[in-house]
Amino acid sequence: MRSRIILILTVFFILACSKSEENTSNLNSYLNTKEQIKKEGVIACAASDRADASISYIFYYPVPEARNIQYFETNSVSVDPNDFSQYEKVSLENEGVFNNYLGRFIRNGSNEVWSIVTYEVNNIVHVSNPIRLKNATKPTEWNNSVAIDESAELMPEFSWMDGLVRENVIYFQVITNQGGDLLSGTYTYEKMFQYYKLDNVVLNVTRETPPALQMGMNYGFTLMGVSEDNWVNLVIEKNFEAN
Repeated sequence: MRSRIILILTVFFILACSKSEENTSNLNSYLNTKEQIKKEGVIACAASDRADASISYIFYYPVPEARNIQYFETNSVSVDPNDFSQYEKVSLENEGVFNNYLGRFIRNGSNEVWSIVTYEVNNIVHVSNPIRLKNATKPTEWNNSVAIDESAELMPEFSWMDGLVRENVIYFQVITNQGGDLLSGTYTYEKMFQYYKLDNVVLNVTRETPPALQMGMNYGFTLMGVSEDNWVNLVIEKNFEAN
Protein backbone atom coordinates (compact mmCIF):
# COMPACT_ATOMS: atom_id res chain seq x y z
CA MET A 1 0.00 0.00 0.00
CA ARG A 2 2.79 2.40 0.91
CA SER A 3 4.59 1.85 -2.38
CA ARG A 4 1.34 2.48 -4.25
CA ILE A 5 0.85 5.80 -2.44
CA ILE A 6 4.40 6.82 -3.24
CA LEU A 7 3.85 5.92 -6.91
CA ILE A 8 0.64 7.97 -7.06
CA LEU A 9 2.33 10.99 -5.42
CA THR A 10 5.30 10.70 -7.80
CA VAL A 11 3.03 10.63 -10.86
CA PHE A 12 1.04 13.58 -9.50
CA PHE A 13 4.25 15.55 -8.91
CA ILE A 14 5.54 14.85 -12.41
CA LEU A 15 2.23 15.84 -13.99
CA ALA A 16 2.04 19.00 -11.90
CA CYS A 17 5.57 20.03 -12.86
CA SER A 18 4.92 19.28 -16.53
CA LYS A 19 1.75 21.35 -16.43
CA SER A 20 3.56 24.23 -14.73
CA GLU A 21 6.37 24.19 -17.28
CA GLU A 22 3.89 24.04 -20.15
CA ASN A 23 1.85 26.96 -18.82
CA THR A 24 4.84 29.26 -18.37
CA SER A 25 5.10 29.58 -22.15
CA ASN A 26 2.02 31.81 -21.88
CA LEU A 27 2.74 35.20 -20.34
CA ASN A 28 -0.34 35.29 -18.14
CA SER A 29 0.30 31.79 -16.82
CA TYR A 30 3.97 32.59 -16.25
CA LEU A 31 3.10 35.68 -14.23
CA ASN A 32 0.57 33.69 -12.20
CA THR A 33 3.43 31.51 -10.94
CA LYS A 34 5.17 34.56 -9.46
CA GLU A 35 4.41 36.36 -6.24
CA GLN A 36 5.50 39.85 -7.27
CA ILE A 37 5.12 41.61 -10.62
CA LYS A 38 6.27 45.09 -11.60
CA LYS A 39 4.41 46.39 -14.63
CA GLU A 40 6.17 49.03 -16.74
CA GLY A 41 9.32 47.66 -15.15
CA VAL A 42 11.30 47.14 -18.36
CA ILE A 43 12.24 49.97 -20.71
CA ALA A 44 11.79 48.53 -24.20
CA CYS A 45 10.97 49.49 -27.79
CA ALA A 46 11.32 47.99 -31.28
CA ALA A 47 12.60 49.03 -34.69
CA SER A 48 12.90 47.45 -38.11
CA ASP A 49 16.24 46.79 -39.78
CA ARG A 50 17.80 49.47 -41.94
CA ALA A 51 17.76 47.35 -45.11
CA ASP A 52 15.26 44.53 -44.46
CA ALA A 53 11.92 45.53 -42.90
CA SER A 54 11.05 41.89 -42.20
CA ILE A 55 13.76 41.93 -39.51
CA SER A 56 12.82 43.68 -36.27
CA TYR A 57 14.96 44.50 -33.25
CA ILE A 58 13.28 44.54 -29.85
CA PHE A 59 15.53 46.71 -27.69
CA TYR A 60 15.46 46.65 -23.90
CA TYR A 61 17.42 48.08 -21.00
CA PRO A 62 18.39 45.38 -18.50
CA VAL A 63 19.46 46.48 -15.05
CA PRO A 64 22.70 44.72 -14.04
CA GLU A 65 20.80 42.32 -11.76
CA ALA A 66 18.35 41.22 -14.49
CA ARG A 67 17.98 37.47 -14.94
CA ASN A 68 15.76 35.16 -17.03
CA ILE A 69 15.17 37.70 -19.79
CA GLN A 70 12.27 36.53 -22.00
CA TYR A 71 10.36 37.65 -25.07
CA PHE A 72 6.61 37.15 -25.64
CA GLU A 73 4.39 38.10 -28.57
CA THR A 74 0.80 37.84 -29.76
CA ASN A 75 -0.41 36.13 -32.93
CA SER A 76 -1.57 39.40 -34.47
CA VAL A 77 -2.23 43.05 -33.64
CA SER A 78 -6.00 42.46 -33.54
CA VAL A 79 -6.04 41.67 -29.83
CA ASP A 80 -6.11 43.61 -26.58
CA PRO A 81 -2.40 44.38 -25.99
CA ASN A 82 -2.99 44.50 -22.23
CA ASP A 83 -4.43 40.96 -22.13
CA PHE A 84 -1.39 38.92 -21.09
CA SER A 85 -3.12 35.66 -21.98
CA GLN A 86 -2.66 36.62 -25.66
CA TYR A 87 1.14 36.48 -25.41
CA GLU A 88 3.22 33.36 -25.97
CA LYS A 89 6.92 32.95 -25.33
CA VAL A 90 9.07 32.95 -28.47
CA SER A 91 12.75 31.99 -28.51
CA LEU A 92 14.73 34.59 -30.45
CA GLU A 93 18.39 35.36 -30.88
CA ASN A 94 19.43 37.81 -28.18
CA GLU A 95 22.50 40.03 -28.40
CA GLY A 96 24.13 42.97 -26.63
CA VAL A 97 24.03 46.56 -27.88
CA PHE A 98 26.54 49.27 -26.96
CA ASN A 99 28.83 46.57 -25.56
CA ASN A 100 25.99 44.90 -23.63
CA TYR A 101 24.68 48.04 -21.93
CA LEU A 102 21.42 47.39 -23.76
CA GLY A 103 20.11 44.18 -25.25
CA ARG A 104 17.97 43.31 -28.23
CA PHE A 105 16.04 40.35 -29.55
CA ILE A 106 16.24 39.76 -33.29
CA ARG A 107 12.93 38.80 -34.89
CA ASN A 108 12.62 37.63 -38.51
CA GLY A 109 9.04 37.85 -39.73
CA SER A 110 6.98 40.27 -41.79
CA ASN A 111 3.78 39.83 -39.73
CA GLU A 112 3.04 42.57 -37.22
CA VAL A 113 2.36 41.69 -33.58
CA TRP A 114 2.37 43.05 -30.06
CA SER A 115 5.39 42.05 -28.01
CA ILE A 116 6.53 42.22 -24.37
CA VAL A 117 9.92 41.75 -22.70
CA THR A 118 10.26 40.46 -19.14
CA TYR A 119 13.08 39.78 -16.74
CA GLU A 120 13.45 38.89 -13.07
CA VAL A 121 15.25 40.75 -10.30
CA ASN A 122 15.26 39.23 -6.81
CA ASN A 123 12.20 37.09 -7.62
CA ILE A 124 10.24 40.09 -8.89
CA VAL A 125 9.13 39.85 -12.53
CA HIS A 126 9.55 43.13 -14.41
CA VAL A 127 7.28 43.52 -17.43
CA SER A 128 7.60 46.02 -20.28
CA ASN A 129 4.73 47.97 -21.75
CA PRO A 130 3.30 46.35 -24.91
CA ILE A 131 5.32 47.11 -28.04
CA ARG A 132 3.48 47.44 -31.35
CA LEU A 133 5.62 46.13 -34.19
CA LYS A 134 4.98 48.16 -37.36
CA ASN A 135 7.71 46.73 -39.58
CA ALA A 136 5.34 46.30 -42.54
CA THR A 137 3.17 49.41 -42.29
CA LYS A 138 5.67 51.94 -40.89
CA PRO A 139 9.23 50.62 -41.26
CA THR A 140 11.83 52.50 -39.26
CA GLU A 141 13.58 55.35 -41.06
CA TRP A 142 17.36 55.41 -40.63
CA ASN A 143 19.48 58.48 -41.43
CA ASN A 144 22.26 60.75 -40.09
CA SER A 145 20.36 64.05 -40.09
CA VAL A 146 21.32 65.74 -36.83
CA ALA A 147 22.64 69.24 -36.23
CA ILE A 148 25.58 69.44 -33.83
CA ASP A 149 26.33 72.80 -32.19
CA GLU A 150 29.77 72.78 -30.58
CA SER A 151 29.90 76.42 -29.56
CA ALA A 152 30.08 75.27 -25.90
CA GLU A 153 33.49 73.62 -25.56
CA LEU A 154 33.25 69.83 -25.18
CA MET A 155 29.50 70.10 -24.53
CA PRO A 156 27.94 69.52 -27.97
CA GLU A 157 24.25 70.22 -28.43
CA PHE A 158 22.32 67.88 -30.71
CA SER A 159 19.07 68.85 -32.41
CA TRP A 160 16.98 67.01 -34.98
CA MET A 161 13.67 66.88 -36.80
CA ASP A 162 11.13 64.09 -37.05
CA GLY A 163 11.30 61.91 -40.14
CA LEU A 164 8.51 60.92 -42.48
CA VAL A 165 6.37 59.50 -39.67
CA ARG A 166 5.67 62.24 -37.15
CA GLU A 167 4.25 60.20 -34.30
CA ASN A 168 7.16 60.34 -31.89
CA VAL A 169 6.34 61.23 -28.29
CA ILE A 170 9.80 60.70 -26.75
CA TYR A 171 13.41 60.59 -27.93
CA PHE A 172 16.24 58.37 -26.69
CA GLN A 173 19.79 59.68 -27.10
CA VAL A 174 23.00 57.69 -26.67
CA ILE A 175 26.56 59.01 -26.72
CA THR A 176 29.29 56.40 -27.24
CA ASN A 177 33.07 56.44 -27.29
CA GLN A 178 35.29 55.04 -30.04
CA GLY A 179 35.01 51.56 -28.56
CA GLY A 180 31.23 51.63 -28.70
CA ASP A 181 30.78 51.93 -24.93
CA LEU A 182 27.70 53.86 -23.82
CA LEU A 183 28.69 57.04 -22.03
CA SER A 184 25.20 58.43 -21.55
CA GLY A 185 21.67 57.26 -22.27
CA THR A 186 18.89 59.81 -21.86
CA TYR A 187 15.29 60.48 -22.89
CA THR A 188 13.79 63.86 -23.74
CA TYR A 189 10.43 65.07 -25.00
CA GLU A 190 12.24 67.85 -26.86
CA LYS A 191 14.15 67.37 -30.11
CA MET A 192 17.34 68.52 -28.42
CA PHE A 193 19.96 67.19 -26.01
CA GLN A 194 23.22 68.68 -24.78
CA TYR A 195 26.04 66.57 -23.36
CA TYR A 196 25.95 66.33 -20.40
CA LYS A 197 23.12 68.59 -19.22
CA LEU A 198 19.98 67.09 -17.71
CA ASP A 199 17.76 70.18 -17.83
CA ASN A 200 15.30 68.62 -20.29
CA VAL A 201 15.94 64.94 -19.55
CA VAL A 202 12.82 63.06 -18.43
CA LEU A 203 14.38 59.60 -18.04
CA ASN A 204 18.03 58.70 -17.52
CA VAL A 205 19.51 55.20 -17.85
CA THR A 206 23.09 56.41 -17.35
CA ARG A 207 24.40 54.44 -14.37
CA GLU A 208 27.32 56.68 -13.48
CA THR A 209 28.27 60.28 -14.18
CA PRO A 210 29.70 60.12 -17.71
CA PRO A 211 33.23 61.32 -18.40
CA ALA A 212 33.98 64.68 -19.96
CA LEU A 213 34.59 64.47 -23.69
CA GLN A 214 38.19 64.79 -24.84
CA MET A 215 39.26 67.34 -27.39
CA GLY A 216 39.81 65.89 -30.87
CA MET A 217 38.45 62.45 -29.98
CA ASN A 218 35.74 60.76 -32.05
CA TYR A 219 32.39 59.83 -30.56
CA GLY A 220 29.07 58.45 -31.75
CA PHE A 221 25.55 59.86 -31.43
CA THR A 222 22.51 57.60 -31.74
CA LEU A 223 18.91 58.73 -31.53
CA MET A 224 15.63 56.80 -31.48
CA GLY A 225 12.32 58.58 -31.99
CA VAL A 226 9.68 56.47 -30.26
CA SER A 227 5.89 56.51 -30.64
CA GLU A 228 3.39 56.07 -27.82
CA ASP A 229 3.10 52.34 -28.59
CA ASN A 230 6.89 51.94 -28.32
CA TRP A 231 7.63 51.60 -32.03
CA VAL A 232 10.78 53.39 -33.23
CA ASN A 233 9.90 55.52 -36.24
CA LEU A 234 13.31 57.14 -36.60
CA VAL A 235 16.91 56.16 -35.94
CA ILE A 236 19.72 58.70 -36.40
CA GLU A 237 23.37 57.64 -36.26
CA LYS A 238 26.19 60.16 -36.56
CA ASN A 239 29.89 60.19 -35.66
CA PHE A 240 31.42 63.46 -34.50
CA GLU A 241 34.68 64.91 -33.22
CA ALA A 242 34.66 66.66 -29.87
CA ASN A 243 35.69 70.31 -30.01
